Amino acid sequence: MSINRQNLTVIIVSFKSEHVIYDCIDSIDKDLKIIVIENSNDQIFVEKLETKYENVKCILSHKNLGMGAGNNLGIKNVISDYALILNPDVVLKKNTIEEIIFASKNLSDFAVISPMSNQNWNPNYKLKKYNIHNKIYPFEVDSVDGFAMLLNLKKLKKLNGFEFFDENYFLYLENDDLCKELKNRNEKIFVVPKSIIQHIGASAVNPIYKEEIELSRNWHWMWSKFYFNKKHYGYLNAVGKILKNLISAVVKYLFYLVIFKKNKKKKYQMRLSGLYNSMIGKKSFYRPSLDN
Repeated sequence: MSINRQNLTVIIVSFKSEHVIYDCIDSIDKDLKIIVIENSNDQIFVEKLETKYENVKCILSHKNLGMGAGNNLGIKNVISDYALILNPDVVLKKNTIEEIIFASKNLSDFAVISPMSNQNWNPNYKLKKYNIHNKIYPFEVDSVDGFAMLLNLKKLKKLNGFEFFDENYFLYLENDDLCKELKNRNEKIFVVPKSIIQHIGASAVNPIYKEEIELSRNWHWMWSKFYFNKKHYGYLNAVGKILKNLISAVVKYLFYLVIFKKNKKKKYQMRLSGLYNSMIGKKSFYRPSLDN
């Protein structure tokens, strides 16, 4: 069965995203169901969204679950066969959904379909270097970025032992992890070149929290990178893959310590902390310290 508007639901995980989420929702066709998972206890935000949009249901997680667990909560509340995962700082073009629906009619088998980012210099997918693709027809890739990916729930729910997003990740690489799991099972992931999105990037959280969010991103990037490689390639391989990042973080931390650049020093201190805690097997516990 191909995708249609009646069996597609949009999932948006937000956290203090009021400055961008309205543009995101406004770009989505009004006849599509939308579930917003708000990773806080902000009841006022829920009331604003559900009052403004008839097609939006907002669910409070009551704590900051992160992206993977937030997406899983959204999936649990979806009754349609397909779910389009979006970040709140993504804006769809006029025909984004229509092009995905059209493409699905000609794809006999797929686990994930993704639109294409309009940032040609920063593609939202990965594929082997020797693979080539055209700019017209859907093409198969190894993974897609998590800010816009459509999941074939009907198919994925039938996979033995498949649990969608690994909730050990709080931020970063949860999408790569899901895609790798699917590729290991010989499932297909496609990008649709005619379906275009705009992703602002690193803008999902209100910029008034910029400094704290930046520290959190640095901590979780290193934690997630080591965890991902350990999970899929083993501990020693993970050490090898992270070694350049480790050396760079140590050198820069010491440099900024010597020249008394407190903010810069803190950034690399957070990278080292995230990596250390991942290497010793601690969970991704760090959370940005923001107002409730």
